Amino acid sequence: MEHVKDFFADERDEGNHAVGTSIQRADALGHVTGQTRFYADRHFPGTLTLKMVRSPHHHARIVRVDTSAAEEMAGVVKVLTHANVPNNIYTILRLIQVEPNDEPVLAVDKVRYRGEPIVAVLADSEAIAREAADAVTIDYEELPAVFDVEEALEPGAPLVNEFHGHNYFTYEGHHCRRVRHGNVEAGFAEADHVIEERYQSSPIEHAPVETTGCIVVPEADGRLTCYSNTQALFFTLDNAGLILDVPFQRLRLIGGTVGGGFGGKVDVVTEPIAFLAADLTKRPIKYSYSREEEMQVSSPRAAERLYIKDAVMNDGRIVARQIRLYVDAGAYSRHSPYGTTKAAAHMPGPYTIPNVTVDAHCVYTNRTPSSAMRGFGVTIGDFALEVQMDKLARLVGKDPMELRIVNAYRDGHIKAHGEETHGAALVEVIQAASKFAAWPIDESQWSASSGTGG
Repeated sequence: MEHVKDFFADERDEGNHAVGTSIQRADALGHVTGQTRFYADRHFPGTLTLKMVRSPHHHARIVRVDTSAAEEMAGVVKVLTHANVPNNIYTILRLIQVEPNDEPVLAVDKVRYRGEPIVAVLADSEAIAREAADAVTIDYEELPAVFDVEEALEPGAPLVNEFHGHNYFTYEGHHCRRVRHGNVEAGFAEADHVIEERYQSSPIEHAPVETTGCIVVPEADGRLTCYSNTQALFFTLDNAGLILDVPFQRLRLIGGTVGGGFGGKVDVVTEPIAFLAADLTKRPIKYSYSREEEMQVSSPRAAERLYIKDAVMNDGRIVARQIRLYVDAGAYSRHSPYGTTKAAAHMPGPYTIPNVTVDAHCVYTNRTPSSAMRGFGVTIGDFALEVQMDKLARLVGKDPMELRIVNAYRDGHIKAHGEETHGAALVEVIQAASKFAAWPIDESQWSASSGTGG
């Protein structure tokens, strides 16, 4: 690997040597010798297995729940419904004032996605827990469901989440997260070319080797210790305390070893109900997703739909960009309102465009709730933006690398959301990549710079 040392030398700390070197991970030796302890490697006498009864419908009203047959089975210790949960309605990001609470720990009178948990069964073995879960009888009244983000916003669409009153998250009184910069209509009017394209992604499942789960153990001092593979220990602890209505210091979480996460284990789903079950039974509780549950009900990367309309001059300068973006949150908020804000803030990409509008919608549908995954809110947008840049290059007959250099933001440029650019390096990265790939960019572009006036 070649180290390019002459770029921004005055801004770089020469004490850093990680790039281009191989540094052993702190947990590598434990992994390769089989000594790493995952949460499921812990075993406690008297542990109960928790299994969920889940909705077979995408959208339905719960008419009747009968748990009597399950409760009478030998080896079943307890059956939990929403009535057992002290504060049943929550949302993960209320800890940073992203509200309202809109998701039940256990469904109350309605299910909003296929696989939504309704009843938790606690039994002496996994086999008994599965059999007891199958013995729970639930009567449903099926309701119309909506799965498309734009259809969900149409008048008369089925209402997914009553806690919001409509099928979108509200941002400071607006139906979407908005960015306004310059005058896009003026930009379209002056352009040599106007092009609009549609981009679409599907939900993406993380598919970790280790499925989501935890074990909660009641301690002699009254505290509850949770061994979890969560990626968000403090979000989990605080939300669990609020749901159980107990002091946070009564709960203890031990994590740190995750058998694959990628953002998929930041949701607070398994721990609160396991904490509650351990507290009520005074026995250890193990709650782990089966592979089928991991694929069906764990939060995927959100599906996104983008419409990008660009105004471009013959010399390659983009003079206006208008973006409509739809993020499919699924039935509940989880991290999607935050991810949608990230998506809006990332637009229009790393380019200086004088006229920009962004309408980024966080939409509720009857799909599995989506959440975090590796750069969520930015990854799909980047795909769409860069494909759009290639299309613009073809439209005006310009090299795609050169088009990017022409439009790349420089230090001192004001981004669409109002922040000044500092530490830009896109031009230099494109130049270096072109050199390494033997990509022939015009000689005039080698003198370009990301610095002020470059």
